[in-house]
Amino acid sequence: MTRSIVPDYSVTASFATENAEDSSDDDFDSLPGAFSDPIQSAVTDATSSIPESSAAAPLVATLPDALAGERLDKALAQCFPEYSRSRLQAWVEDGRVTLDGETAKVRQKVAGGEAVVITPAALPEQLAFAPEPVPLDAVYEDATLAVFNKPAGLVVHPAAGNWSGTLLNGLLHRYGQAAADLPRAGIVHRLDKETSGLMVVARTLVAQTDLVRQLQARSVKRHYAALVWGRPPLRTVVDAPIGRDPRERTRMAVVQGQGGKPARTRVVTVASAEWEGSPISLVLCSLDTGRTHQIRVHLSHLGHSLLGDPLYKPRHKRPALPGGFARQALHAWRLGLIHPEDDAAMHWQAPLPDDMRELMRALGLEFDFTTLPDSLDDFFPA
Repeated sequence: MTRSIVPDYSVTASFATENAEDSSDDDFDSLPGAFSDPIQSAVTDATSSIPESSAAAPLVATLPDALAGERLDKALAQCFPEYSRSRLQAWVEDGRVTLDGETAKVRQKVAGGEAVVITPAALPEQLAFAPEPVPLDAVYEDATLAVFNKPAGLVVHPAAGNWSGTLLNGLLHRYGQAAADLPRAGIVHRLDKETSGLMVVARTLVAQTDLVRQLQARSVKRHYAALVWGRPPLRTVVDAPIGRDPRERTRMAVVQGQGGKPARTRVVTVASAEWEGSPISLVLCSLDTGRTHQIRVHLSHLGHSLLGDPLYKPRHKRPALPGGFARQALHAWRLGLIHPEDDAAMHWQAPLPDDMRELMRALGLEFDFTTLPDSLDDFFPA
């Protein structure tokens, strides 16, 4: 048997295995390709797309006589074990497989000795890092960095389940080759798909390196607004390590011992009300660390799960939310950092999105964000 094989590419193991449906709150240390050495990351990052020629190259084989009588899809699975059987079946159904020059059918029997030619379709992950006209709400933009107000529902970068329509695809479209030349198109941190709010993106390698170091030094100020069940303490600090939940691997949890990484969240309760007999509150959070799902895990650990959170639900049944609100009520409303170019201290604010404001109104929660001071250093507990 002779054949020509194109490897079954995925972009990188870290991108391909991310849970894009629910990645991380503002998670610096879980981004693909750890940032421990930003310059080396820039050299080795695999954000470039797979060459088009590799996706289009045909796969060629001669079916062994020993496979006579086998169904075609089973025969192909033996000849091309590097591809899944379901993928091979899909290519047959799409008319991408021929036997001795004739279009093949999935369930037909093979006689052995036939010449097989497969013209594979480009895999979703092969096309993931491509420019797309994804609408992006720029709060601030200069030649060094940009700050975007991410809507709920937008995934930050391509990964399993979301290979297109991401913030990264939009950055490649907006900035072209300049973004393509940067690791992760300039992304230095991220938000959950269903978390809204502010994100900073670097536009140069120098700026990306500087912002990464600021994140490592915890000098980037990240403040969130969250709606939660119950009435948390007026001012509290949650200092509890976070790791993968040993009982449910899709979740994170407060984990003691080697399985947990240090995590610290400062929380201030600014408004409370009651909804159908259940107390609810608006809290503001300040991140001292950036762990996967940190705010959601810490508030759930306190017994005050976020409203609408499908993953970290309250321990006891709660009434349905008005308007069918069905995402975690979490918004990155304020972001502060030192500008990499001139060392100027800068901060931005993004008002609550419409769905959270409407939910607050329906719940009878009121708070005027304009009453907060410009500097929040003394607002949150130490």
